[in-house]
Amino acid sequence: MILSYLAGLGASLGLIIAIGAQNAYVLRQGIKREWILPVVLVCAASDAVLIFSGVAGIGAAVQSAPMLLQVVRWVGVAFLVTYGFFAAKRALRPGSLRAAEGRGNGTMWAAVATVLALTWLNPHVYLDTLVLLGSLANAQGDGRWAFGFGAVTASALWFPLLGYGARSLSGFFARPAAWRFLDGFVAVLMASLAAMLAFGG
Repeated sequence: MILSYLAGLGASLGLIIAIGAQNAYVLRQGIKREWILPVVLVCAASDAVLIFSGVAGIGAAVQSAPMLLQVVRWVGVAFLVTYGFFAAKRALRPGSLRAAEGRGNGTMWAAVATVLALTWLNPHVYLDTLVLLGSLANAQGDGRWAFGFGAVTASALWFPLLGYGARSLSGFFARPAAWRFLDGFVAVLMASLAAMLAFGG
């Protein structure tokens, strides 16, 4: 059981510690010190639901419904393009950028809605959690739930570390030029992810 738990922990960390739309948003919220706790909780809870669903065998059902993944795919493309557009707009208008000096004007519900969209409108999250982690978990036999708990633990550790650890960068991001760089990077990232979703199948 311990080996299955550690296998789940390692496999999940390998998948989530990567630069993606969700991680970029958590990082940005952490630097802004804006609604970090609800954003982190949504990310960890979403991963837990998806991972345990995969362990329970729902991944097989997702694989048998390619049309559903196509719908999620194109809605995700539209969302990423829109989010990237606004990031580019912030980067091109440095006068609208703020240093990380406490909570801004964004509401908690807007932050939660954004991270929910970045999480649940990404078809790869279903392939990574429901299908891949679900398959790996079920290959563990009686240890599949231990594997699942290990994978969930990885998310529970990673997102708070990313969100609250970003505060250490607040000094660097006290300069508007740093925000311009971050938003420019996010815009390019979102456009790249949208292109990968649209043309990568």
